Amino acid sequence: MKSDLSAFARDSYRVGSLALAGIAVFALVCLAAQLVRSDLDWVRAPLSSYLRGEYGWIVKTAYFVLGCSLVLLGLGYYRALSSTARSGAPFLLFALGGVALDVTALADSGSLIGPRALESFLHNLAAATAFLSVTTAMLLQSWRLRSDALWRHRFSVAFTLAAVSFVALWMYSLSDDWPRGLSQKVVIVLILVWLTLAARWLQSHGMVPVKVEAAVDAVGGGEGTASP
Repeated sequence: MKSDLSAFARDSYRVGSLALAGIAVFALVCLAAQLVRSDLDWVRAPLSSYLRGEYGWIVKTAYFVLGCSLVLLGLGYYRALSSTARSGAPFLLFALGGVALDVTALADSGSLIGPRALESFLHNLAAATAFLSVTTAMLLQSWRLRSDALWRHRFSVAFTLAAVSFVALWMYSLSDDWPRGLSQKVVIVLILVWLTLAARWLQSHGMVPVKVEAAVDAVGGGEGTASP
């Protein structure tokens, strides 16, 4: 039992660490793209504009990496939560979001008129699917934390940030009052903050059983030494 607990803890820590690394790669690459692409106005250009042209392949790679991180997070939380709190819906939505993100990167986001119109339509559809799937998964996953005593203290922060991200997404989708590039990137930053916190919490959760086991071993070892 003890070895199983320790192995599960290591898995949670590794999954959280890998997901966090992927999120960091995406954030850093996209931030760097805003700085080096002087041909684009970061306030007006959506993130998909950086998939084309110079350094576009690097941004596409970052999309793929983030897609993997989404799947890892969904899987990590599915395994980490208790059976009463566990739900397959967030995991499936995170996985759908990851696949949609990959399609977004691969499909050209050019004009909706012309020979590549279908590909551009697919890009826009995949991007919308990725945003909606991930933010919905964030809401559902946050809500499920309430049903697990070990995770309940994370609920308020997780759900509040997920709700803000969800509302911000719909404001971006339905309003043209703000520059499209800036408003989209605000939504992306909110999502990345939630994902970063979720990955860090998964890391921390994975370390708890290891620390408990180490403390038990230390106490047991001390008692064994004290015995005649």
